Amino acid sequence: MRNCERNQHLCHISGTKFTSKEAVIELVNDLIDLIHPGFYGNGEIDRSNIEYHIGNESHKILQKLTDQIYSCTRQQCKKVEDVCTHCIKASQEQALTFLEKILTIRDMLLLDLYATFKGDPAAKSYDEIIFSYPGYFAITVYRIAHELHKQQIPLLPRIMTEYAHTVTGVDIHPGAKIGKSFFIDHGTGVVIGETTEIGDNVTMYQGVTLGALSFKKMPDGSLVKGGKRHPTIGNNVTIYSHATILGGETAVGDRSVIGGNVWLTHSIPPDTVVILAEARLKTISKNMQADYQI
Repeated sequence: MRNCERNQHLCHISGTKFTSKEAVIELVNDLIDLIHPGFYGNGEIDRSNIEYHIGNESHKILQKLTDQIYSCTRQQCKKVEDVCTHCIKASQEQALTFLEKILTIRDMLLLDLYATFKGDPAAKSYDEIIFSYPGYFAITVYRIAHELHKQQIPLLPRIMTEYAHTVTGVDIHPGAKIGKSFFIDHGTGVVIGETTEIGDNVTMYQGVTLGALSFKKMPDGSLVKGGKRHPTIGNNVTIYSHATILGGETAVGDRSVIGGNVWLTHSIPPDTVVILAEARLKTISKNMQADYQI
């Protein structure tokens, strides 16, 4: 107990039940199943039972989502009661508000699915993408978490996207704003910061970072929270592997192409191609080759 008093931020002893990562992961997978009926789970779905399946899953998700929203928001409530009826009612309303957005999320993901199939010649079917593409999985979780983030639900959206990060290596903050038809190829090592804005029809390859260039500080040296820290990417932009684009004032114009390994910290106009200087080849002499023979 004394240790917790000295290190209160490492202990949760408020008396109210907190969320768990396991419960959030289960909720995420249930939502993915709801969005893609028939792809996951053990039951078979056909035209005769699809409405029952969706209705039944929606009812279960409503309760789970209400519980998780309550667990995350209850910590901010100042009331001392073990159970806060106001927080329960607010959580139910927030969960219902989210479920009403499921069709909109599905519409966005359908465009992401089409963009992935169109952008990757290795994709043989839409089924393959849904089952096995890490970029599409990360975008799916992001689309879910982003809507909860817009509803100002604390903690829950971030746990969701960090789960996707753990599974895929793609780190998308739920606060980022991403337009239609987004395609991440391969995915591993992609980082998209909180205040990033991405337009429509953007393609991104592995290892891309859309990050902050610098952080404003308070007089005591602590970082200033908030503010536009990450870049803005226009429509129809392609960003190749391991490119790094930094800064809240950095904007990439529409239809531009950012080459692999480029480091960009200033804005570029539309229809611009940014590449590293071409690598130079140097032929060494036979004598030099002999010197390095083992």
